[in-house]
Amino acid sequence: MSGQLRPIVEGVLLVFATLLPIVNPFGGAPVFLAMTADVTAAARRALATRVALNALVLLLFSIFVGTYVLDFFGLSVPIVQVGGGLVVCALGWDLLRQEATVMNPSPVREASATDFETRAFYPLTLPLTVGPGTISVAITLGAHRSGSGVHSFVVNGASDLIGVTLIAATILVCYRYADAMLRLLGPTGTSVLVRLSAFILLCIGVQIFWNGASALVGSLAIVRAP
Repeated sequence: MSGQLRPIVEGVLLVFATLLPIVNPFGGAPVFLAMTADVTAAARRALATRVALNALVLLLFSIFVGTYVLDFFGLSVPIVQVGGGLVVCALGWDLLRQEATVMNPSPVREASATDFETRAFYPLTLPLTVGPGTISVAITLGAHRSGSGVHSFVVNGASDLIGVTLIAATILVCYRYADAMLRLLGPTGTSVLVRLSAFILLCIGVQIFWNGASALVGSLAIVRAP
């Protein structure tokens, strides 16, 4: 492998391998399906495309300027984790209590343009797909770029762009073909998978909240130490 390409490939693998388990589009697909059970198949595919694009923009924004935004508002990553963890917990709890409409969906409806855009971003992109845990990790990746100068900026920027694009492509494939998952698993299997995914989402929210709360409590202990 060329010496010029090796740093880019290594950077792409780092970004992809770090973000994919946290984004987890494979586990999010049945939840996405449950939350779009009341729209047409064509609208669901359009929503999958929009969510993937939103995730791409949100991840790139977090990597490149997330640190500066938090500094501007005087926020810390633990604060983002606490607030975002609560949102993820609420989403997971709502899904656990939701009626099983994926197997017997309600009559489909045509969403307005405003409803479509709003729904695609919240809650389908944030916090379902790109949650506070993902954002905090993306910010950390951007804050710990190695090297300086134009060459490092180009290499790191290309690595981040390609890696995040691969993540967005994975999200698109998983969400776009969520219907095929339903047909493959059947009603019972889909119901079990949706409930399990919702419970895991609730646990993830608790873990994100705990990580942020622990960091905040630890910082208080350090401040109060003599």
